[in-house]
Amino acid sequence: MSDTLNLAALADGTILSPFSRLRTLLDGTEPGHAKPIDLTLGEPRETMPPFVAAKIAEAEALFAKYPPIRGSDELRGAIADWAGRRFDLAGQIDAAREILPCNGSREGLFYAAFPAVGRKRGVPRPAILMCNPFYQAYLGGALAAGAEPVFLDATADTGHLPDLAALEADPDLLARTAALYLCSPANPQGAVADATYIARALALARQYDFMLFFDECYSEIYSGAPPVGALQVAAKTPERFRNLVVFNSLSKRSNLPGLRSGFSAGDPEFMATLFEVRNLIGPQMPGPTQHASAAVWAEEQHVTANRLAYSRKYDIADAVLGDRFGYKRPAGGFFLWLDMSQIGDGAHAALTLWKRFGVKVIPGAYLAQTGRDGTNPGANYVRVALVHDPETIREALERFVHVSA
Repeated sequence: MSDTLNLAALADGTILSPFSRLRTLLDGTEPGHAKPIDLTLGEPRETMPPFVAAKIAEAEALFAKYPPIRGSDELRGAIADWAGRRFDLAGQIDAAREILPCNGSREGLFYAAFPAVGRKRGVPRPAILMCNPFYQAYLGGALAAGAEPVFLDATADTGHLPDLAALEADPDLLARTAALYLCSPANPQGAVADATYIARALALARQYDFMLFFDECYSEIYSGAPPVGALQVAAKTPERFRNLVVFNSLSKRSNLPGLRSGFSAGDPEFMATLFEVRNLIGPQMPGPTQHASAAVWAEEQHVTANRLAYSRKYDIADAVLGDRFGYKRPAGGFFLWLDMSQIGDGAHAALTLWKRFGVKVIPGAYLAQTGRDGTNPGANYVRVALVHDPETIREALERFVHVSA
């Protein structure tokens, strides 16, 4: 179906956000419980760092100035230092040329599609590949840049990451590929790409000269070992960051989705072009936000507390769900990706959970694209966001286990 998708699809209702589709599904249906619980939106609700407001006030005078589109030296330096500590890259990142702050990772992921397509000269309609399920910004960027979106199913059979071996077997597609979007830890499945997988994807990007866009928004929420970073893998190669850009933000790491503060980092030549794109059409991050963000990237205590809070919620999921609905504790992120095929499919389960138990979840099909073969890798699933307090999570999951056909 991807060959029928173009920019008009954003205007004619062919493409709708998962939340718009959910509102339509549940329209007119009352929740079956006096205390409804919404587990749809991946909006962190843990405690944000207590010093943020003070840091913004400290730089209040900067509201009177146009902020630098490249970001302040302070902010880029803080991001480089954080990435150096987190991914064992101390002194290996050029803060001036290889980091570009953005207003949340969504903005960076969207704008990056334009220069990626622009550098694919001589291809009538370049392809942009993306993991399926996917984050909506990937699709929006592909369509706005005039590329063909191609969806790479990430299923239980492929470890909930796209099958790179299958991709390698399609050199014609790879030859016209402008970019590949991958996400690790994956949203919504929580799968984590290891160093071998990342190196293989990067090798393909270099062989066929496309950009690997690696979304690491959930990198700081994990259950076991810290997920490896794509910059970490690339830095060990002779080409360093060539053909690679990673994206991250403070939304999930630091419970600051409203700050709209993130960054892109990687290939210095591509970053220079992305800067020019954003300089033409992108919004600057306000100066006080940059000042506060630098302080947040420099502080890790709140990140550790945040990770422990999610760990307690996963302990609850372990206890309440057991192995129901194919549940396994995810390696990263804060979503559950539950197989509801025993009662029909994800859309039926979402309607039933709301109608009978007052629990609102997102059908997995709404987060993925149906392929040319008519199958949707999310069809049997629902996504559950563990963003409430532990008591609310426990109550919601206890209602959940009583759902049946």
